[in-house]
Amino acid sequence: MAAANGGQGFEVPELDIKFTKLFINGQFVDAASGKTFETRDPRTGEVIARIAEGDKADIDLAVKAARDAFDNGPWPRMPGCARARILHKFADLVDQHVEELAALDTVDAGKLFQMGKLVDIPGGANLLRYYAGAADKIHGETLKMARPLHGYTLKEPVGVVGHIVPWNYPTTMFFFKVSPALAAGCTMVVKPAEQTPLSALFYAHLAKEAGIPDGVLNVVPGFGPTAGAAMASHMDIDKISFTGSTEVGRLVMQAAALSNLKPVSLELGGKSPIIVFDDADVDMAVSLVNMATYTNKGEICVAGTRIYVQEGIYDAFVNKSVELAKKSVVGDPFNPNVHQGPQVDKNQYEKVLKYIDVGKSEGATLLTGGKACSDKGYYIEPAIFTDVKDDMSIAQEEIFGPVMALMKFKTMEEVIQKANSTRYGLAAGVVTKNIDTMNTVSRSVRSGVVWVNCYFAFDPDAPFGGCKMSGFGKDMGTDALDKYLHTKTVVTPLYNTPWL
Repeated sequence: MAAANGGQGFEVPELDIKFTKLFINGQFVDAASGKTFETRDPRTGEVIARIAEGDKADIDLAVKAARDAFDNGPWPRMPGCARARILHKFADLVDQHVEELAALDTVDAGKLFQMGKLVDIPGGANLLRYYAGAADKIHGETLKMARPLHGYTLKEPVGVVGHIVPWNYPTTMFFFKVSPALAAGCTMVVKPAEQTPLSALFYAHLAKEAGIPDGVLNVVPGFGPTAGAAMASHMDIDKISFTGSTEVGRLVMQAAALSNLKPVSLELGGKSPIIVFDDADVDMAVSLVNMATYTNKGEICVAGTRIYVQEGIYDAFVNKSVELAKKSVVGDPFNPNVHQGPQVDKNQYEKVLKYIDVGKSEGATLLTGGKACSDKGYYIEPAIFTDVKDDMSIAQEEIFGPVMALMKFKTMEEVIQKANSTRYGLAAGVVTKNIDTMNTVSRSVRSGVVWVNCYFAFDPDAPFGGCKMSGFGKDMGTDALDKYLHTKTVVTPLYNTPWL
């Protein structure tokens, strides 16, 4: 396994942490309690900065600001084209700060700097532009009533939204949620993950600079049991959008039900299968699966971690997968030659290593990797297991790390049953040259998205979300816009109408 030495042969940008306070009603402010918490660099485990720690009191202040901005402010009352102009300016400002924003996500989350510059940050700006294009196209419909009545529907913003954002894709998930909600005319409170608050606070600053009115977008870093719980149970939040673990998603849904019955959308865990058939090009399939499993050090909800390979090519696939994994360069994510950076924090690092030990103890064979590979920081070699049974922990539970589980199958019917033998239903992949196989499998696997001969094929126009215990509700596409809109029916009587 190749390792790259941090700080040698490449340039680490100078980073000035500008924003560490809560952003409420257009101002950066200290937490009401005065408390702060540490955010750490996973490359070294060292403290980057201390961040204001929001809790219930701060959530109350942020919700009050968002409520006033919704009930009395200009944002929901602007023409859609006016909101669109501001969102386009927001996107332009994001583009102007690509290097700085990518560096924040690298030091906060261990994400590859080059990927941040090329994909994550520009992708966030493009989501803003996509929904800017939708902002002036929100409308209801005229109804064909069966009596002398005139009926029509209105699409209204739902009100104050609470967004709870995960740590694995701080920028992408921020804009998954904020962009359509802003386009719809909602106001909001965003709680970024405590592991990765830095870029969200920077985006709050850019939003104000773009002209988003005070109170419309509030960002309150804090911890789930305090700030997150206060949002989920708040009586004056009209909608919650949560991305994170299934276990926490249950708590969010319970709190929403026990408070004001606010609607909830949940994008939760995954244990995504990739099914590789005998007719696949082996080299292409190996590269695709490697990318699907190890991208972002496996810290991605749709990671392809259950790999089913048909018996005719299984041995060749295993050998080539091991060869490719051994070539992976693990090291400082600022190094452009590195393929995999550190896990996000010590807890996640230890959790992944524990799962690797569990896999070995349950009888799976570790062919390569799976070891810590640095004296400091949270680096783990990409691991490949074979002899994996469907009931093993590494085949059933979301690891969120660079761990591949390889399994053999004979028939399509068998592998469909295996692919569906999980509580999750977020994503799936199919690799085949046969269109009939592709059609049958893509319609049979229970998941929110199926990628055929590709993976991570995200697009602003393609709705993304799961089923089963991977949650419900969609991000991206016009489906995401609908999450933040309420349909109201209006009916008036018709008198002396010449037609119905």
